[in-house]
Amino acid sequence: MLPPPISMSPKYAIPSPTYCSSQFPAPMPSRSYPPGRSPGLPGLAHEGAEPPRRRCLVAIVTISPRSRSQGCGSAVGSGRLAGAISRAPSVGFQHGQVLPLFSALGATGLLIEYEDTFPYYGELLPLRAPHAYSPQEIREILRLAQSCQLEVIPLVQTFGHMEFVLKHKEFAHLREVEAFPNTLNPHKEQSLPLVQAMIGQVMELHPDARWLHVGSDEVYCLGEGNESKEIMANTQITVEEIFLHHLKSVTSHVASTFPGVRPIAWDDMIRAANEQALTESGVAPLVELMLWDYSPDLDVDNKVATVAKYKQSGFQKIWFASAFKGATGVREQLTSINHHLGNNSQWLKVAGKIPKELLQGIALTGWQRYDHFSVLCELLPVALPSVAVCLQFLKHGEYSDQVMEQVKSFLGMTELENLASKCSGSFPGSKVFSLITQLMCNLRPELNELLGENRYVAGWFSPYHRRINVISPLMVQEIQPATTSLMSRWQTLHDELQNELLQIYPPSAVAEWMEVNVLPWYLQLKKLAEELNAALQNPL
Repeated sequence: MLPPPISMSPKYAIPSPTYCSSQFPAPMPSRSYPPGRSPGLPGLAHEGAEPPRRRCLVAIVTISPRSRSQGCGSAVGSGRLAGAISRAPSVGFQHGQVLPLFSALGATGLLIEYEDTFPYYGELLPLRAPHAYSPQEIREILRLAQSCQLEVIPLVQTFGHMEFVLKHKEFAHLREVEAFPNTLNPHKEQSLPLVQAMIGQVMELHPDARWLHVGSDEVYCLGEGNESKEIMANTQITVEEIFLHHLKSVTSHVASTFPGVRPIAWDDMIRAANEQALTESGVAPLVELMLWDYSPDLDVDNKVATVAKYKQSGFQKIWFASAFKGATGVREQLTSINHHLGNNSQWLKVAGKIPKELLQGIALTGWQRYDHFSVLCELLPVALPSVAVCLQFLKHGEYSDQVMEQVKSFLGMTELENLASKCSGSFPGSKVFSLITQLMCNLRPELNELLGENRYVAGWFSPYHRRINVISPLMVQEIQPATTSLMSRWQTLHDELQNELLQIYPPSAVAEWMEVNVLPWYLQLKKLAEELNAALQNPL
């Protein structure tokens, strides 16, 4: 059995001032549940103790880099990105420091989607990013996880989200739709052997894994390829049936090749399938479905009905997947804890309404990109307070004053209500958390005010004034001090943040994050300062 009862796993817009000032939720009133049906983690009586094993509702933290390798060197097609690798944080940070925190907060497992950060070799070598983990680092991750009593479940995408594979010229011919590298063509003779090879290499480094997540979410464009269209026209099979056939092939391979390993798959591609189609597919005995929904307003009754349908179709175990970050905006850089607390609260309501023996666990997902080609969303250090709140909520079944005090203790923070304050805490990456909060809540808004709302800049140093290189000497004293002060603060934050990030992430990931989230604003300010100095050299 998994370590204990409930656990969860870690799956553009500038926040408003209220978002910055009250990112943490207020305590929630406790709720009453029928005897024996409390969705909280009744076990885990104290830190370091193994919780009672009565209900295997496991809190698993999901780490997913959805990385991309620098330059996409052998990528084909017109959508090349001169991007930077963004793998999960270093072993020392993410695992040596963060895993003990996850465990102490109540997590019992770790679901890891390596994507191109896995050390593939041989014919799969093109998939391996320049800064991928080494086999030794993977083993160290597993050792550290074991020492923290965290069960590791590797995740290998086998159908959708295959950009990190299908972007390469060696595998581009296996795309469902020639122009799009996201989805594997299940009809190609080489597709299943490719997936089997990927699974084999991942399992080689995870010999003790009891579950393998085979992904299979968001299989966009399935049925739109020429071969799929021809098959559907000639046989009258549906897209859902194509999906189920491939899923059965993959999970059958796992069952026959790795006895004792249970496959897990995302459920979204078959949510609309009827009970008969699911039963007749023969998939149910082979896989455990993981239902994901990251909304704070998810429909509880609908989810309960979906679970009932899966049960009637023969699925013996299911998982839930909530989120602690990476689900509120593709360019989001501050984690909306209220959003994720609400999401987890809804999932606990679902858990309280289904047969307890059906639910295997719940995964708190923390996506780093929306897909392989998108920008980075919230970094892990910024989201650790969200992990703390959500895991403690799941453990206790409520978010009370007492739970909030425990969260403060875990994070080393004296204040939770105002994250824009100077109270950064003592948790791993807390300095990064503090600096990014300053960037988003203070420096960016101040710069936007200076450039867009400052009456002196708008009235006496407009784009017209800058073009003709003229400014009233009297107005310089109203503009220059604020500009100089803000420039100094931006430069200081730039240097400090870059230095802190380099202690956690590869240089290319840091360069990407800074270019997307800091440099565009900093360069606007720098340009204003340069144009102001130029105008001063042209006295009236």
